[in-house]
Amino acid sequence: MNRVEDLSRSILPFDQEKAVVAVIELSSTSWLVAGTLPGITRRPLKKLEPDPAALGRLLDRWREEATSKGMQIDRVIVAYEAGRDGFWLARWLQARGMETHVIHPTSVAVSREHRRSKTDRLDTAMLMRVFLGWLRGERGHCGMVAIPTMAEEDARRPSREREKLVGEKTRIINTIKAAMQRLGIRGFNPALKRAAKQLDSLTTPDGDPLPPNLRSELQRYLERLSLVREQIATIERERLARLEAAPDMKTNAMVLLLTRIIGVGVETADMLVQELLSRKLRDRRAVARYAGLTGAPDESGARRREKGLSKSGNARVRRGLIQLAWRFLMFQKESGLAQWYRHRTVGDAPTPRKKMIVALARKLLIAFWRMVTTGEVPAGVVLRPTV
Repeated sequence: MNRVEDLSRSILPFDQEKAVVAVIELSSTSWLVAGTLPGITRRPLKKLEPDPAALGRLLDRWREEATSKGMQIDRVIVAYEAGRDGFWLARWLQARGMETHVIHPTSVAVSREHRRSKTDRLDTAMLMRVFLGWLRGERGHCGMVAIPTMAEEDARRPSREREKLVGEKTRIINTIKAAMQRLGIRGFNPALKRAAKQLDSLTTPDGDPLPPNLRSELQRYLERLSLVREQIATIERERLARLEAAPDMKTNAMVLLLTRIIGVGVETADMLVQELLSRKLRDRRAVARYAGLTGAPDESGARRREKGLSKSGNARVRRGLIQLAWRFLMFQKESGLAQWYRHRTVGDAPTPRKKMIVALARKLLIAFWRMVTTGEVPAGVVLRPTV
């Protein structure tokens, strides 16, 4: 398998005398653009309205200004921090021939002073400093975020929307149960489809009917719950239709391959593929680090301790994998990974099960990554027959 270069440093040769470098501090009301121009000693700084066309004109003007000084400009390189604006600006600039990078905000080191000064002007100066170091190929200055295409971003929407709807469904059910508990009513299950028909027949322990305002409120909650259920079912139907319509597409083929593992459903497989497995990650360490399933050591002098999981990666992947790890132990008892887990959680000095389930989740993720990229099936895993 070809090794994919990570985004912690640039591998392209960088000649600062032939490149216009610009960084942008984005906000909802204005953009502050700082530049480094060959042949010009000053560092231009321009405040713009949030308008990509104005930004394009500014970069073109800076390029012409450097060219007028007798400099040969081969590259226009732009960078900004990842945030609420997402990646649309990066795609807009790339479509117009500008080299664009998106900086991971947590990869930039900041001052540890208790009351450090922070302004947009200082932020652009800091971004320019770390970005030039990254362009020179030096590690440790900052890291970049992979810029997805519009189709890749759109493919993640159904799984994320379904996760929010499931959370909304749980919140509504818990709210109804809490209201019933305050009245002393037991045995009412709002998750049942016939729950709305049972509201009129419910009585308190004293034999009184539900208060009218509460009954109206619960009726609206149940209507909202029914709508959420319908939307979840619609997302699931549309996803199955996409898988059936294009089973040979790269991401769909990955999803169908993972669903052959007994204990892995379509929702989990689709989430893993769209959020992580379809990315071009460097190696297994990068895969585990992206999910936030690596440790966070705290070492200084003679002190050696672990602070637990770093939790700096994709929270959706991390939650889904830990849930999948418990399910994997039920459906794949004879697999090598399940036996590895049992061997370390039983005996005279067993390791805590919760700690080992995280290690199992990390191993599962790496095994699934190898399976969808090289076709290597985890040892002892039982697969469903190909349909």
